[in-house]
This record gives sequence, structure tokens and C-alpha cells, in this order.
Amino acid sequence: MQRISLMTKIIVLIVGLIILITVSLTGIFAYYESKDIEKHIGERALNSAITVSVMPTVINAFELENPSEVLQPIAEEIREFIGAEFIVIGNVDSIRYAHPDVDKIGKKMVGGDNDKALVHGEFYTSKAVGSLGPSLRGKAPVFNNNGDIVGIISVGFMLEDIKSIIYKNLLKISGSAIVVIALGFFGGVMLARNIRNDMLGLEPYQIASLFQDRSAILSSIKEGIIAMDPQGRISMMNESAQKILGFHDSHTNKRIEEVFPNTKMYEVLQSGEPMKDDEMILNNRIVIVNRTPILDEKHHVVGVVASFRDKTDINEMLNTLSEVRKYSEDLRAQTHEYTNKLYVLSGLLQLGHYKEAIELIQIESKATVNQNKILLEQIKDRTIQAILLGKMGKASEKKVEFKIESNSYLEQLPKHIDIAKMITILGNLLDNAMEAVEKKDKKEIIFFGTDLGDDIVFEIADSGNGITDQNVQKIFELGFSTKNDSRRGFGLAIVKETVEDLGGQMEVHNQPTGGAVFSVFIPKQVD
Repeated sequence: MQRISLMTKIIVLIVGLIILITVSLTGIFAYYESKDIEKHIGERALNSAITVSVMPTVINAFELENPSEVLQPIAEEIREFIGAEFIVIGNVDSIRYAHPDVDKIGKKMVGGDNDKALVHGEFYTSKAVGSLGPSLRGKAPVFNNNGDIVGIISVGFMLEDIKSIIYKNLLKISGSAIVVIALGFFGGVMLARNIRNDMLGLEPYQIASLFQDRSAILSSIKEGIIAMDPQGRISMMNESAQKILGFHDSHTNKRIEEVFPNTKMYEVLQSGEPMKDDEMILNNRIVIVNRTPILDEKHHVVGVVASFRDKTDINEMLNTLSEVRKYSEDLRAQTHEYTNKLYVLSGLLQLGHYKEAIELIQIESKATVNQNKILLEQIKDRTIQAILLGKMGKASEKKVEFKIESNSYLEQLPKHIDIAKMITILGNLLDNAMEAVEKKDKKEIIFFGTDLGDDIVFEIADSGNGITDQNVQKIFELGFSTKNDSRRGFGLAIVKETVEDLGGQMEVHNQPTGGAVFSVFIPKQVD
């Protein structure tokens, strides 16, 4: 189906409205004009009839033996002077004494509309069909000196002549109407062109399609985007920007400084020069901000758009990759350690020291049988099994005692909790626990996990120094580290963010016997 252009729609609409209004007004005007013309001509006919009826010569002529000799010349002279179609003078029996057609003198008047004048003595106008055709007439009775009705005066204008006058007036009005329509058409074309230029030559359906595409693109972009108009008010904010800034709506028409602190968008608005890769902190997140001026077709600055990407996300991705690498290294360390033990076992068997070989097998079996039973029989999720196996190998290499609580029990994790998130959460917490105990005499880590209830719960306890009251509120802040290393301080912040993304929460407290306990609560169901 071919679409109609906006320009065509505007021209058709404007011209159509002008034609409708013009035709309607012309029709109304023509109607009232015809009524006024009829009224004016009727009054003219009536006044002429009255004037003739009161003329003494006319009144006296009715007393003569042959009234026509006097009345006919008078009637014709007056008729020509006023431009009437006819002036007919008749007696009380409607017999003509004067008529434009002399052959009709002496004959009875036609029309049947004389009674009001001859019987009742009234002055009036009427429409009737006479001997000359349809006409508009003014009727006046003639009174003698005694006040008796002796005759009638009828002054008439043909209806066709009246219609001709109305038609001529209508032609004049129509000419003006055509000029108005032509001007409307020209104005419609100019308006349509102006609107089309304002819309960059695009049709409404194209603009609608672009708007839908723009909305979809802005929603799919992970970068935050905010646009500002020349008055410093927000004209657009995408969902990612709302999330990074911690808002629930777009705050359209608010001042930019109210929602985007430390903004430098005004500087770009004034200078027209873009600003690239400016690092700043927004809502406890490190973001990289780019600011670009919005230019119109004349290269005037009409706004500024700022895009910012979350550096925390980049760090989180790098941390996840680091955790995967650590997990791989932990598995290799575990394999390396067991390989060494197998070499020792092989050597003992080759040397014939069977008793020592059996003792070594029993020691290893006793140390791992309980943990492996819990790990393989009670922890049924393969992701958690793999993470714990890797960390157990790493703990063994670092001479750290890694225990899994005997009452731990986990079914398969829900689908919304993926392996990357679990590596981020458990990997960071277990690594931190190992670092906390690496310089202690008692190097012990205890892991507990359960999914009984509405939440999945993980607890990781260590035998380290614990966390001071001063640092309890700070350890989840981005960049905070007790090791005074600027490259650290991201792990726990990323863990907390990952847990919150899953709709959960974290807690930390110190044990009475020393060491810290980190608790993670993740809901099984997603709202």
C-alpha cells in the first residue's frame, strides 16, 4: 500500500477546509443576499405602488369616462423611471386601465392576489404568475376623495430578473472565494514545505520508525546516555543511565545538575568541543564519561549528550576472568599435589615398602573421605562442586585446612544463578579467607551451604584476625582495602554488587573465637 506524503496530507487538509468553509460561507451569504435583494426589490415595488396610488392625477382619472388615456402614459413613464417590469392599474373589478402591453388593457388582471388590496384595503407584496410570467409585486389600493376603494396599483419585477441579480452577486463572491482558495493552496504548500524542512524531509511513519529504533537501541546499550537541551534540562535518559545513577525514572525536564553531579556538560554547550574519557565516580561507581555537543544543520550547538560506561563492570569482568584463571590454577595445583603423592606411592611400591604405601593411602583416604562424601553426595550442583574442589586443592597447597560443614546440603542451583556469578561470589570470598589465615598458626576455613527455605545460604568462616569495627562498614566500598594497595579493593565490592543483582544480600561478623564470617543470602525465586 502506497503511503500518502505529509505534504500532500497538509495541502489536501488545508485546501479542503478552506473550500468547505468558503463554500459554506458563500452559500450562507448567497442565501441572505437573495433574501435581502428580494426584500429590497419588494419594498421598492411596494413603495412605487403606494406612490402611484396617492397621485391626484391617478385618483381623478378613475372618475373619467376613459381612464386609460390618462393612466397608461403615467404608468409607462414611471415604470421606465424605476426600472420595473410592469405597472398595472386596474379598477375594483381588476379590469386593467394600464399595462405595458396595450393589447391587454381592458382585460382582467391575472394572478388572483388582488383581494387583500381591493377588499381589505391593504398595502403588501406578493409573488404570483401573471400574464408576463412569475413576478414579485407591490400592491396598493387606490382611494377616492371619499375614502372608497376605486382601483389597484400593481408594480412588478420579474423573478428571473431578480435571480439574475442574485447570480451576478454570487459570481462576484465566487471570484473572491476562488482567490481565497488559491491563497490557501499556496499557504498550504509553503506550510507543508516548512514542516517538512523542520522534520529533515522525513515522513511521520519514518519518524515513528526512527523513534522505535532509537528506543530499542537506547534500551539495549549498556552505556548510560543523557541528553541535555540548550537550557540545561534533561531531554533524554536511557535505562542504563537510570540504573547507574540509581534512579527509577528518566527525570525529563529536570536541571542536569540536579541528577548528574559534577557535570561538565555546560562547558561543552558553551565551547562546542567534545570531552573524551573523563573518569569520575557516580553513585559509588567509577565511570568513564564522554561528552559530545549536538549540532543542527547550521552547526549551532543545540544540546549536549553524555555517555558513560561503568568501569566497575569492566573490573568485574576482569575479576571474573581472573577467578576463572585462579580456578583453573587451583585445579592444576590439586592435580600437581596428587601427582606428587602418586609418585611417592609408586616409589614405595617399587621399593617393596608395602606397609608404608598402605599407611599413606589410609592417611589420604581418611583425610578426604568425609569431605568428598559431603561434597559429592550433599552438594549436588556441579558448579559449586567444581569451585570447592579447586579451592580445596589450592588450600591444600597453601597448607590451609579446608572444611565443609557436615550439615551442608545443596540441590541444583536455579537457572538465573549462572557459573560466572558463583565464581565471582564464592571465588572472592574463599580467596579472601585464605589470605586472612595465611600468616596465622591455625589456618582453617569452614564452608557451609544450604538451600533449605526460600534462600540459598552460603557461609565462609576463617580463623584470621577478623574485621575491626572501624572497617566493618567500609569493606564493601569500591577501592577500600586493608592492604594499602591501590590495585586492590574491588573484590568484595564486586561480590556485594553481584549478590544484589541476584536480589540477595550479604552480612559479615566476627566469631567469638576470632576470625570473620561472611554470609550470603540469595533468593531462589526471581520477582
